[in-house]
Amino acid sequence: MPLLKKILPFIKNKYVIAVLFFVVWMVFFDQNNMIERIKAIRQLHQLRHDKAYYQEKIKSDTRKLQELRTNRENLEKFAREQYFMKKDNEDIFVVVK
Repeated sequence: MPLLKKILPFIKNKYVIAVLFFVVWMVFFDQNNMIERIKAIRQLHQLRHDKAYYQEKIKSDTRKLQELRTNRENLEKFAREQYFMKKDNEDIFVVVK
């Protein structure tokens, strides 16, 4: 009971009520509430991670494409491995694991 008597006047203060109302409103009910902001921040981090991954992938693919355009042997090797192309006098055996 003594604790309640100490807290009750504090809770009845109009400024405390206004601040509590504002905090509850901002956390749960506002259009830009804290829950949505946290979700947006997580999504932003994931999108930045994805962006870095795809930029690295683009660089890698660009290097491979340049190599294929400049080196005839690499182009032939790529065509044989990826599209199972062959010369007229060859037989191809595909081993599936």
